Parts: sequence; C-alpha cells; structure tokens
Amino acid sequence: MKYMLIMRTTDEAAQSMADFDFTEMLETVGKFNDELIKAGVLVAAEGLDDAADSVIVDYSSEPPVVTDGPYGETKELFNGFYILNVSSKQEAVEWATRMPSFGAGFKTEIRRVPTIDEFPQDNEWIQRELAWREATGQL
Repeated sequence: MKYMLIMRTTDEAAQSMADFDFTEMLETVGKFNDELIKAGVLVAAEGLDDAADSVIVDYSSEPPVVTDGPYGETKELFNGFYILNVSSKQEAVEWATRMPSFGAGFKTEIRRVPTIDEFPQDNEWIQRELAWREATGQL
C-alpha cells in the first residue's frame, strides 16, 4: 500500500527554519531518507519551494482567478511530501514518527494513495491511464 506523508508547517515553524543550519538539516533529513531507501519503502520525496513564490488558482468563479503568492493568512502550509510503499497504515505512522522535526509547529498528515485497480476498470479514462502507465513503464 502506498501512503503519502504530507509535511505541514505553521508560519512560525517555517520562519524558525531560517535560523536552522541548512547543512545540518540536509544531513538529518538525508540520514532519514537513507533509512527509507535501505528499508525499500521510499517511492518519492520532495520538498516545496517557498510559498511566497506560489501561484493560486481559485475556481470560485468562471474563469478561474489566478493570483501570485504569497498565500493569504494561513495556519499551516503544505511544505513537502514522502510517498512510501508499506504494508499498513501503522507502518506509515511508524515511519512518520521517526521523521526529523525541527521544532514546534511541524506536523505530518498521513493519507493512503489508492491504486488504479481500485477504480472501475471498464471506464474509458481509467483504461487510457492504464495504457499510459504501461507505455511509460509505471506498471
């Protein structure tokens, strides 16, 4: 089963990262990533650029409204993610509790990623996606 570990930070936590030694942070996260790789559970992992450089597409109107970042007032920001291939939600939770944290205000949300075979296989769009995944070596 695949699970996404969604890293979230508060504005205050993100600000505190500015005071953290970047080389030390890379070392800490790198060691954790190495554990995931050695365990054979890491599928993908990415951090995200500063929210101030984001673009927001708001679908509340037609056509959608596009505005440059930064976000308006927020309580938490989606800051990066891991996708793990593990045997259970509990295993995903166990990995998340081992994830490096850099202080208060950091959280991880864990959500299962459904597989394509959980969708109606007779659907034209699912069949097209299956064909694409097969053609690109993803199946």
